[in-house]
Amino acid sequence: MLKIENLHVSIDGKEILKGLSLDVKPGEIHAIMGPNGSGKSTLSSVIAGSEDYEVVKGNIFYNDENIEDLSAEERANKGIFMSFQYPVEIPGITVTNFIKTAINSNLKARGEKEMPAGDMLKKIREKSKLLEIDSKFLSRSLNEGFSGGEKKRNEIFQMAMLEPSLAILDETDSGLDIDALKIVANGVNKLKNDDNAIIIITHYQRLLDYILPDFVHVLQDGKITKSGDKSLAVELEEKGYDWI
Repeated sequence: MLKIENLHVSIDGKEILKGLSLDVKPGEIHAIMGPNGSGKSTLSSVIAGSEDYEVVKGNIFYNDENIEDLSAEERANKGIFMSFQYPVEIPGITVTNFIKTAINSNLKARGEKEMPAGDMLKKIREKSKLLEIDSKFLSRSLNEGFSGGEKKRNEIFQMAMLEPSLAILDETDSGLDIDALKIVANGVNKLKNDDNAIIIITHYQRLLDYILPDFVHVLQDGKITKSGDKSLAVELEEKGYDWI
């Protein structure tokens, strides 16, 4: 599904990613861990299509298509979803209206008709029930006055509604208490299936107590220096990153 080959990325002339390779197949959850400044958020931004970075060398293939020249919007329309560490507030636009617009924008980009209002309502009810989201929450302005946990839950709701084939969760556990963390993890676990893939970018292994990754990768100084299973995350928590 996602294949990254020898990726070199820089910003303002400074190289951040230095020959990174990664292969993510459908049905897999990959966790990428690393110290601050190792390039984790750069990687997620580049996959999602951020124009702040320059791809100096290497390839990013998504469903066998080289997506280097596609904009962030085009990548989103092809099924790449990214949750942000700091979601923006949009006063006056409700959670429901935002998600309706996003879904219909995706359908339009694929040359399909807008989703009928009745079908949209049914889907919103199904997904909000799945994620235990109150109907009052859906009528609030997007992220305005939301707690950290509410912002993250809203992003998981967006993911549930958009049904991306590749979801990138960048520091989704940042600033969450244990209850909010469990809610987010529960949502992710319910949305995982054999046809989609999830990349979790995190600094700590506590999120991985609730979402079981198939692979854990350590990103240091712009390269993946070690890969393993969930036990690697536990080892990192005990020993830190210096032992690798």
